Amino acid sequence: MPGRLLSTLVRVAPTPSPKADAVKPHTHPLFPPVYSYEPPVKGKSKSQESLVMDIFNRHKHDKHHHDDHKKSPKVEAPSPASMNMNVESPPVVFYNSPQSSTGAIFSGQLLINVHEPYVTVEKFEMRLLAIVTTKKPVAPHCTDCSTQSTEIHKWEFLTHPASLRHGPHSFPFSHLLPGHLPATTHGTLATLDYYLSAVATTSSGEKITYKRSLDIRRAIFPGNEKHSIRIFPPTNLTASVKLPPVIHPIGDFPIEMRLSGIVQNKADSQTRWRLRKLNWRIEETQKFISPACSKHTQKVGGEGKGVLHEDVRAIANEEVKTGWKTDFEKGEIDVEFNAACNVGLKPLCDVDSQSGMSVKHNLIIEMVVAEEWAPLKKLSQATPTGAARVLRTQFHLVLTERSGMGIAWDEEQPPVYEDVPASPPTYVDDCEFPDSTSSSRSASFCL
Repeated sequence: MPGRLLSTLVRVAPTPSPKADAVKPHTHPLFPPVYSYEPPVKGKSKSQESLVMDIFNRHKHDKHHHDDHKKSPKVEAPSPASMNMNVESPPVVFYNSPQSSTGAIFSGQLLINVHEPYVTVEKFEMRLLAIVTTKKPVAPHCTDCSTQSTEIHKWEFLTHPASLRHGPHSFPFSHLLPGHLPATTHGTLATLDYYLSAVATTSSGEKITYKRSLDIRRAIFPGNEKHSIRIFPPTNLTASVKLPPVIHPIGDFPIEMRLSGIVQNKADSQTRWRLRKLNWRIEETQKFISPACSKHTQKVGGEGKGVLHEDVRAIANEEVKTGWKTDFEKGEIDVEFNAACNVGLKPLCDVDSQSGMSVKHNLIIEMVVAEEWAPLKKLSQATPTGAARVLRTQFHLVLTERSGMGIAWDEEQPPVYEDVPASPPTYVDDCEFPDSTSSSRSASFCL
């Protein structure tokens, strides 16, 4: 069959007779017509040359007209109205932990700009949605397994149909977002986003939609510094570390550590440990439970179950070779260094959600110590024994956004009626008054 098709395409037209004054095109139902063209030869009439050029011009015009028709965009009917939003509240930031946060107020105005003389709106509502997208769903090609949507709040702006005239119309809204909600997170296993979705349905059935993302963050106020002690058996070494209460994605923070118990005296000699190298890194552990939809619950063993995924990555690391102070008389080594997260790796803030998403951070410190021996009479002549140990310890860090200049909304609001303190004491009927015949008349009240 391909050979027959090829032969049809390359078949040469028979040589026209001298009396022929036209050129016939070769046609095929799957391809456009192909025209044979021969340059004019002396002796041929001028009418034949003009006829050939007319055929070429006609074919060029038809092709150009076909391309223009193909490229012309599809014209859609204009929308009778459009939507926009003006946010009046500050950025949404939850202060302190989810257990103690009072939430944040989100308020603004939803605008409808009517383009026609008037539009009748039958229904007008807006929803705040939390959308969790799993990057490792139970069923790879199932939309219900990869995306879960939860409605946080719903606003109904109209209780009955309303006719809106040409021009802008504003609809105010406000809501106190609960403080236990997790912050917006874009992790390697899953993402959590919040969206505002507004829909206005006209009397003709046409829907005017508007969608906007809402960024929610959490800031934990710093408290007292954290002190931790680690013991490294079978040696007598003890590490005392002072850590900041919280750290931030941008900026460095100090770490202070004291290593004690490095000297052990015997009858005529001394054994001591010398710090040779120190490494530190910050590990970020992401966990997420991928839920299964109703169609694929049998893959995870029933409804309400899922598959746990875990991802651990280092968001900062550094090797410290110098900078510590060693005091063999006190038997201590003091180490101070600054640590910081790698902003290029886009570290995530701590998250602990009931939906199965969690993000935590740990500071891991590894130290290499070498053993030395020296006589008590000549402590300066220390000799390495060849023994060495690797001391490893880790500490929990709280990574959060900076609080900035803002405070919680409940600390900004004026006092309400219930917060007014007790009023002054009132008069009581059974009070004793002085005799009216006394020279000084005074009233007294009982407390």
